[in-house]
Amino acid sequence: MSKLVLIIKREFIAKVRNKSFIVMTFLSPLLFVGIGVFVGYLSTMKAELKTIAIHDKTGQFVNEFKSDEEYKYVDLSRVDLKVLKDSIISESYEGLLIIPKVEDNSKLQKAIQFVSNDSPSVSFIDNLEDVIAKKITAENFQKAGLDTLKINNAKATVAINLEKASGEEALKGLNEIKIIIGGAFGYLIMMFIILYGNMVMRSVIEEKTSRIIEVIISSVKPFQLMMGKIIGTSLAGILQFLIWVILGLSAMFIVSSMFGVHMGASAEAQAQAMDTAQQAADSNIGMYIKELWNLPIATILISFIIYFIGGYFLYSSFYASIGAAVDNETDSQQFLLPIIMPLILGVYIGFFTVMNDPNGTVATVFSMIPLTSPIVMMMRIPFGVPMWQIILSMIILFSTFLGVVWFAAKIYRVGILMYGKKPTWKELIRWMKY
Repeated sequence: MSKLVLIIKREFIAKVRNKSFIVMTFLSPLLFVGIGVFVGYLSTMKAELKTIAIHDKTGQFVNEFKSDEEYKYVDLSRVDLKVLKDSIISESYEGLLIIPKVEDNSKLQKAIQFVSNDSPSVSFIDNLEDVIAKKITAENFQKAGLDTLKINNAKATVAINLEKASGEEALKGLNEIKIIIGGAFGYLIMMFIILYGNMVMRSVIEEKTSRIIEVIISSVKPFQLMMGKIIGTSLAGILQFLIWVILGLSAMFIVSSMFGVHMGASAEAQAQAMDTAQQAADSNIGMYIKELWNLPIATILISFIIYFIGGYFLYSSFYASIGAAVDNETDSQQFLLPIIMPLILGVYIGFFTVMNDPNGTVATVFSMIPLTSPIVMMMRIPFGVPMWQIILSMIILFSTFLGVVWFAAKIYRVGILMYGKKPTWKELIRWMKY
């Protein structure tokens, strides 16, 4: 045990004193804040005004198009089409909307053209089609002798009231909030596993290529060395993560206070979003807060810590065994994809299955499979999961970790002293039998 503690201490100090670790620890939050400031600055910049020429032979549609901060519509119906198309080629106008004069609206629907040098955005064309379609529809109603006002008044807007079986009022959009909360915790686990798992692998490769490992392995068992690297690197990673959180939040607060810069969106956009949200849910905001407080917050936080530890240890065992099997990071690429794929699968299962059916068969099964359970179960917990399922999932996770460590230690023991040969999956399986 004393040797394991010494290895953990050595790995932790080696990582913390590393120049790249120190630089990235203090530089990464500044980079993220800088990106946030830059995005916020870009969002305050007004887009270049684009002029759209309209050639409307009918004279009925040109006034329906309203200019805004992005597009300016100009009526050039009296100008020759050949001259207008030449102006498009010379980029005097962003585009030309041609509305010919035909006898029947049904033919007009298929005769309208938009001419431009570059392909316009789908949303822009949809907006043009919507404006023209509304005008044609209104004319069709008028020709058919239909009262447009009565038709609009006859349109029904259905708002279904949600209610729980207990009789309490339920809220719309609550599932989306829950999946965001669970997804955030699941994504943090995945990010930490990939980031610091690679650190474990690189550490093993560096010591193996420098032949230091031959000296170390003469004093300690391969299993102790592998576990020491996993735990030591995890402690360094936790320290780095805490520093990132503290520095990131502090930098964002300072920048927002001193310069009045809003991260990721303009102040106007944020104000509009807040006004819209306030108008839409002013009467229900207290209920939303109440529902959020009713979430199993303690279970979420405790489970996050346990799944983070279990998931990190499980995947770090894979990374350590890969580092021992190869001589450089290039050779490790063929082994990394099978490790990363379960993490990506867990994210997809979480967002596409858990939100729609959190207690369904698919979500339940993948929250028990140890390779995906740290992510999928974290996404399920905000929806309410029986405690026995959480405990069973954790037991399976840590039991699998112990089994994987046993197999990984065998690969580690053989591969740590293998040089100059690129291993295959078949050889790795054979090493497990030694």
